[in-house]
Amino acid sequence: MHETAYNIDRASISPEEWSTRCDLAALYRLVAHFRMTDLIDTHISARVPGEEGHFLINRYGVLFHEMRASDLVKVDHDGQVVDPRLGPDSVNRAGFNIHSAIHAARADVHCVVHTHTSAGIAVSAQEDGLLPISQHALKYYRRLAYHDYEGIALDPSERARLVRDLGTHQAMILRNHGLLAVGGSIAEAFNQIYFLERACQAQVQALAGGQKLRFPSEEVCELTARQSADELERDLHFLAWNSVLRLIADAEGDYRT
Repeated sequence: MHETAYNIDRASISPEEWSTRCDLAALYRLVAHFRMTDLIDTHISARVPGEEGHFLINRYGVLFHEMRASDLVKVDHDGQVVDPRLGPDSVNRAGFNIHSAIHAARADVHCVVHTHTSAGIAVSAQEDGLLPISQHALKYYRRLAYHDYEGIALDPSERARLVRDLGTHQAMILRNHGLLAVGGSIAEAFNQIYFLERACQAQVQALAGGQKLRFPSEEVCELTARQSADELERDLHFLAWNSVLRLIADAEGDYRT
């Protein structure tokens, strides 16, 4: 557990915010469970229900596998800490640059996930990006954005270019950097980042095999992408979400505290 725990005033938090905090803490732990972490770097953020311009993000320095609902910090569009009991150093504001851009521009986005995995970084460095060679990859066929690397995301002017490149998509590869996924719910964002990561893992292994790759026809690629979208519209991602929560149910230290 943490060296220093942040004791939050539950009486000051609405039931809707607490529910979001619990789901977001669960997502942090699931990202750790599936080995998509990068020490204390990268972030996952979620809107605070009923509070315009306020978002929840990890308290800087807390490892993903130990995240609790009370560890999440409320910030504004600029990554500035809203809670007066916490100092500015409790959040990596530079890291929030990416999240703030998307939250401000996309009213349909409730949750933003950004990762630096080995497979995600590897595919981000490949000239052709994600190849349509697996069922997981076809989920993103012609539905995946790309953003060129501009250095560590410290420059606020990059926000406009991030938003432009993402467009209306729910997933984006940050060139020479990593992966990004968004969702209208925390469950949907998990669905997007999980399958994008799996698609990248499959591609890295397929290319390592050294054999000629087989590509489905364009018609089959488009069909599979539409079928994947239909599954989201039927809310099957919530079925998966409720199932994966059991993976962290017995972890030391309840994430719902």
